[in-house]
Amino acid sequence: MRIQVIRSGGFAGIERRAALDTAGRPDAFRLHALARDALAAGGEGPQPGVPDGFHYEITVDARTVHCADPHLTEAQHELIRTVLKEGT
Repeated sequence: MRIQVIRSGGFAGIERRAALDTAGRPDAFRLHALARDALAAGGEGPQPGVPDGFHYEITVDARTVHCADPHLTEAQHELIRTVLKEGT
């Protein structure tokens, strides 16, 4: 499974992208569960957030959803944090 996160917005308006492939990872099962839950809670288009907050686009294989601070679910927050930290 390929997971991509694009973070935009924020005070500086700098976009950040990262992608992670779960193949061969020891935590692949956990990442698949997080991705499933994150997709289920996301919106099809840009979501309202707060001024200077981050907006996220999460793509898992061919499906993309959108979410925004401070309305992230725990699964979205953990998936975004993991992909941005460990992805390329």
